[in-house]
Amino acid sequence: MNRKPVKPQVTRNSLEDQLPDGLVVNRAWLADHGFKRPLVDYYLRSGALVSVARGAYRRPGPPLKWEHVVYSLQELGYSAHVGGRSALELQGFAHYLSMQGVQQMHLYGADKLPSWVSKLDAPYRLTLHKAQLFDAPVAEAVTTKPFGHWDWPLRYATPELALLELASEVKQNPDFEVLDKLFESATSLRPQLLMKLLKACRHVKAKRLFLWFAERHGFAWFKRLELEAVSLGSGKRVVAKGGAFNKKYQITVPREMARGSVDGFEQSFL
Repeated sequence: MNRKPVKPQVTRNSLEDQLPDGLVVNRAWLADHGFKRPLVDYYLRSGALVSVARGAYRRPGPPLKWEHVVYSLQELGYSAHVGGRSALELQGFAHYLSMQGVQQMHLYGADKLPSWVSKLDAPYRLTLHKAQLFDAPVAEAVTTKPFGHWDWPLRYATPELALLELASEVKQNPDFEVLDKLFESATSLRPQLLMKLLKACRHVKAKRLFLWFAERHGFAWFKRLELEAVSLGSGKRVVAKGGAFNKKYQITVPREMARGSVDGFEQSFL
């Protein structure tokens, strides 16, 4: 005679009390919060828990937003923050840029993300950038923004850091064009924070490009930077192949961006 499965003993703290709506967790998190494997399996069978990808679970509810995923990663101990173009777009820097297709969310951090992140059935994609710009993070360069009715604090790069992150990734002419458009909104960057970032940054190309773009746009805050305190390394950097060579920052930039400039460029192109 078949017997019905015995319901595991439910812990004193219920799943609803321990697992907020929208939070994605793994079995290790559940075990740490008192939910052992038999109980987790029971919750999955009963529908109290649902699997969003292999090894990742949440309570059933509204569609999973990218903010849920990012905060979940933070809660699981990953150091990633929203950075680069995504941080700038979400802070109002992308007025002139068209955004089409699947939403791309760019995260920056040293930790490899769990495999389930890339397997989510969602209208967005999370991309991790692992470029290490600093030996130690500049704490003031990452801020938080509240999300949802719980006011979950999502970690964001400040505009100062996000622009430097993007500058480190410039490789082709379209990258120059995007960064140039984003710089148009960078009218109120903080010189004191910029100096901390530029002095701590070990990525020579990023620093040279950042300063070139800042000078190109003629922002008032650029004049308050102490450039002599920023190490720009030595040697030329051919960033834009076939571009114009800027003598001051020892970099090549697209020819069309050099046209109309009076100072700083050699007549020949590299």
